[in-house]
Amino acid sequence: QVQLVEAGGGLVQAGGSLNLSCETSGGYFASFTMGWFRQAPGKERDFVAGINWNGGSTDYAVSVKGRFTISRNHAKNTVYLQMNSLKPEDTGVYYCATHFPGSEIPRSGAEYNRWGQGTQVTVSS
Repeated sequence: QVQLVEAGGGLVQAGGSLNLSCETSGGYFASFTMGWFRQAPGKERDFVAGINWNGGSTDYAVSVKGRFTISRNHAKNTVYLQMNSLKPEDTGVYYCATHFPGSEIPRSGAEYNRWGQGTQVTVSS
């Protein structure tokens, strides 16, 4: 059973940075595409970023492109989301998730089958 644990959320002022991490266990990390999603209060959970199995391909939502960077470390079974130039509209609960096969990066949350518990990110203006 694959388990995912996010960390790194918090409260930050607009323009600041946070680095989220998501450590996986119980599965073959290198076989998965990893995705980050976020859910703002009263809204649906939206795709933020994704990375394929070997890190050679990434995808970003238009709203975060150029500000966020997704990466993965196979030795630590961990995926990261470096978030810079944060804006109040980036506020929400951030979730990581796994998708198989690791060759594709879906943007639909329905195509991801294992999820972490989420970490809260709050950006004040």
